[in-house]
Formats: sequence, C-alpha cells, structure tokens
Amino acid sequence: MESEHNLPKPKKIRITSEKAFKLVGCVYYGDPFHSSEEWSIENEIGVLWNRFFRLYQTYGHFIQEEAVNDRAYEVHIQPEDYHETGKFFVYVGIEVKKLEKMPIEMFCKLLPSTKYAVFTFKGEDMFKGCEYIWNYWLPNSEYDEAYPYMVQAYDKNKFRGMDNPQSEVDFYVPVNLKKPE
Repeated sequence: MESEHNLPKPKKIRITSEKAFKLVGCVYYGDPFHSSEEWSIENEIGVLWNRFFRLYQTYGHFIQEEAVNDRAYEVHIQPEDYHETGKFFVYVGIEVKKLEKMPIEMFCKLLPSTKYAVFTFKGEDMFKGCEYIWNYWLPNSEYDEAYPYMVQAYDKNKFRGMDNPQSEVDFYVPVNLKKPE
C-alpha cells in the first residue's frame, strides 16, 4: 500500500446516494493504450471520443432533447479476463433521461443503481487520480468497489482540456460498505 504523501490529492471526495446512469454513446474493446500512452488524444480512447463527437454533431439536436446535464462520461469496464488480457471496454457518451429513440450508430448503456465515491481532481493530479483512489483511498476507507468499472465525468464548465491546469475531472467509483470481518 502506498503512502498518501506520494499521491495526488483530490480537490474533494463525496459519497452519492444511489444512482443509475443511462448513457448514449460509443464503445471500444481492447487495449486502448497500444498505439499511444494514457491521457493522449492519439490513443484508442482519443479516437473513440472523436467518433462520438462526429456522431454527436450529426445527432446532437436529437440527443440533446434527452440530455440530463452538460457532462460527458468515459466509463472503463473490466471484464472477468482483464488481468489475463489487459483488454477492457471503454464507453464514452452523455447521460440521458430515456434510452428510447437513440441513433442506430450509437450504443445505450445502463449502469447499475449504486452509490458512488466521487473524487474531483484538478490539473496534473487528474492524470494520476486512479493511483490515489485504488492504492490509498479504497484500502483505507470503509468502502469496497461495488462493480468492476469506473466513470470519469467531464463537466463542460470545469474541464478545459488536458493541458489546462484549471481543468477538473470527477472520478466516480461504484462503492458499497465493507462487510465486517
């Protein structure tokens, strides 16, 4: 277990009430970092975001009628064989009120209803936020991961690009209370 002193500090941490995300967007499966490093617009996640934004330009008026907020989401889902293959699902999209009548080229995703630990990281700290969450906070908290996925939320008013030190990203980790031993 790492020392908290060597890790980035979140601007804030909060636990939500139970929430189910309804998302519409695009999906990728594989090793998204085989062509470029993490947090690069050149890797497969960057390509996925570009595909989503192209489709959003085409269908945005239609999707926006159902949009819940001004955030875009990136979901990392670990399948059972993740530790053997290093491959996982990446889903990018926006939250909507209903999943009916969505564009055929896009995918709808309903995440389970659960509580989330939400970590807000700012500037360069957002690049290593996962290290703090999984190497320090989760092992030392009263919570366990409820599901094998994590959501990054990019608020239109807080995220100003990866190179902007004022940018903020929220990491949503599904949690439940640890069972007493």
